[in-house]
Amino acid sequence: MSDMKILQMIASLRTGGAEKLIVDMVPKYREYGLDVDVLLFDGTETPFKRQLENAGVKVYSLGCGESVYNPLYIPRLLSYLRRYDIVHTHTTAPQLFAAVGSVLCSVVLCTTEHNTSNRRRRLTYYRPIDKWMYSRYKEVISISKAATEELARHVEIKCPITTIPNGIDVNKYTEACAVDKRDLGCREDSFLLMMVAGFRNQKDQDTIIRTMQLLPETVQLCLVGDGERKKECEELAVKCGVADRVIFTGIRTDVPNVLKAADVVVMSSHYEGFGLAAVEGMAAGKPVVVSDVVGLGDIVREHGILFPNQDAKALANSINHLMTDRSFYSQIASRCRARANDFDISKTVDGYVGVYRRLMMAD
Repeated sequence: MSDMKILQMIASLRTGGAEKLIVDMVPKYREYGLDVDVLLFDGTETPFKRQLENAGVKVYSLGCGESVYNPLYIPRLLSYLRRYDIVHTHTTAPQLFAAVGSVLCSVVLCTTEHNTSNRRRRLTYYRPIDKWMYSRYKEVISISKAATEELARHVEIKCPITTIPNGIDVNKYTEACAVDKRDLGCREDSFLLMMVAGFRNQKDQDTIIRTMQLLPETVQLCLVGDGERKKECEELAVKCGVADRVIFTGIRTDVPNVLKAADVVVMSSHYEGFGLAAVEGMAAGKPVVVSDVVGLGDIVREHGILFPNQDAKALANSINHLMTDRSFYSQIASRCRARANDFDISKTVDGYVGVYRRLMMAD
């Protein structure tokens, strides 16, 4: 194990759960004596990329700002595939291109399934491609029971599928000091709702923005993140007449401290493979309210609060209950904090290292 060389491949290190997992886990592999590098298809500079580099991790790039599906990446990829004992892929383009590369050179591949759904599963013609792609892998890791079930339902997988829940450094969130609400652009005396997520089609910031119309003026909403739908959400806040109470912070590198400033953490999504941001909110000791969707609901059920997907009225009722009943608020916050311990990143790292050990023994 001490001289095992592993390459983690992902499309980019922009904001997202898969990206966060790599940033948190790769430095910890050193404790096991593993030599782990990262290869990006899009090497655009991001806070996550700088964080890895500052930790001393080698980060390589095939390109910068180009399409991650550039076919010219395949020949460039081969030199990397040959240098490592195991190549571990994340997200679609690396999954597919590494599979193609494995036809041209001998390499042990494993991959992580990060979601319960993706665009290609809605394309019937793509199923044979998916079936062939997964056939090139020695093992698939899935981040939740729901993600495992949905993958098996979509395509026949002949290699082992191992479910390893995502994790976070729980202590980092528990022990963080809160930023001043005013530093986020909020009123010091506001009851602050917060959602940390990229602005993309999977996420549903829209419902929280609409919910603000049903809540008292003392409530403010802080949306942390960036993405292609941010402008659309900003326009929705104006349309709903709540723009003065909705703060768009952009990307923050101090998420544990930001979450500590929240009164309630909300995660509204149309679907999730896991829901890392919800776990972060729980670790920060906050009541967490989430959409009752596959993957996300499984993490929070019986600990935090679930509301029907896209139901702004139900979400507003849950928030009002937390605002007006301090005993209920404390009870939910305590349950959430205890639940976070189930997802400490040390357990995730142990699981992944176990997979690498099996792959090396089988090769």
